This record gives sequence, C-alpha cells and structure tokens, in this order.
Amino acid sequence: MKILALDSSGLVASVAVLEDENLLGEFTMNYKKTHSQTLLPMLEELASMIELDLESVDAIAVAGGPGSFTGLRIGSATAKGLGLALKRPIISVPTVEGLAYNLYGNRNLVCPLMDARRNQTYTGIYAFEKDGMQIWTKQCAVEIGEILEKINEFGRSVVFLGDGIPVFRAIIEEKCKVEYEYAPPHLNKQRAGAIGALAMEYYRRGKIEDAAKHSPDYLRLSQAERERLEKEKN
Repeated sequence: MKILALDSSGLVASVAVLEDENLLGEFTMNYKKTHSQTLLPMLEELASMIELDLESVDAIAVAGGPGSFTGLRIGSATAKGLGLALKRPIISVPTVEGLAYNLYGNRNLVCPLMDARRNQTYTGIYAFEKDGMQIWTKQCAVEIGEILEKINEFGRSVVFLGDGIPVFRAIIEEKCKVEYEYAPPHLNKQRAGAIGALAMEYYRRGKIEDAAKHSPDYLRLSQAERERLEKEKN
C-alpha cells in the first residue's frame, strides 16, 4: 500500500510518501512562500529523491479541512488533479485529526489549536488508546474559551499544538485549569507524514472518495462570504 500525502491547510506546506509501515520521504516547509509556489516543486523534488513512479501510488491523501481557505483549495486542487490523472481515489483526512496524529501514543489529551481569526480556533480533543485515536470532541470552529471549558470539564492533562498557540497562549495560561504542555517544534505543525499515516487507517475502513467528487471542508464561510451576507441583511 503506497500513499502520497499532501497538507497545505495551514502555514506549513508538506508532502510525504508512505508505503505500508514506512515513511519513504517527507518534505515540509514553513518559510515565507505561498503554497502555490512550493507544493508542486516539493512534490517533484521528493519524487525525484525517492525515485517515485506516480503510477505506483494507490491513493492520494490530503488534509481536507478546515484551515486556510486558499491553502485548502491549493491542496485539494493538487490532490484532485493527481487523482483524476492517475485514476486513483482521494482520502480526505480532517485537518485537525491529522494534526493530532502527530502525537500518536501520547498519554494525555491532545488538543490542536489552529488560528481561525476573530478569537476563534479550529480545534478538537483527542485521546490515544490501545485501539487507536479516540475523538472526544470532533473538529470544530469555536471561540478559544469554549474549547478550554471542555478541557477543564474532562479534567485530564492536555498537550496543545498548532499555529494557534502563539495567538492563544495568554488565554490558555489564564483559563486552563488542568496540567498542560506544548508540543515541541518538530511536532507542533501540520505534517504530511501524519496525514498519510492516518489515511492508511481511513483506507482500511473504506473511507475513500472518487477524485471528481472531492472538495474541501471549510467548516465555516469565508470572510468574503460573511461580508456579503452582512450586506444582504442590511
């Protein structure tokens, strides 16, 4: 089983190839360039380095949302184009689940925090048990205080990760009543390797889709759409 995985849902652009239990290669970048500039060149470079024949890929995995609207469109369009060209299925992995999967095996609760602007976060709460990742709170777009209230109710230690940490650190320190820590730099942002690993599980469960039908899950309206609706109301 060989999976090509893509993630351009946040600040990071990442590409990975996994075969069975092996991560053959991963290219991740978080540096001042748009994903439209980096994603395909990264894929080409990685494919060259590991001598990848794209025809040998069984499925295309992609971070399917939520996240940056532009980033999601770039990732989904790339995955969709590859899926159509290669006649391979798409495995759409929820972005927040993929981010949590970076910390597979952690004994604490895992809470990804992506900055969704306006004091909101794309988030969820997860735990890793013997039978894999358990979803305690599925991915959602909420105010930071709301997810912290849920964490406090659960009463278990938690690990935070994601690009929302610098934005919400002061609120976490004020309102989080359980023991908490932050994931280290090599694990605290999106990685295509984690998307691919979780996609393997999705594939085994039959959670795949035809490339022609794939579209990202934004979870909420874009700013332009919200502004248009406000104008229509007024």
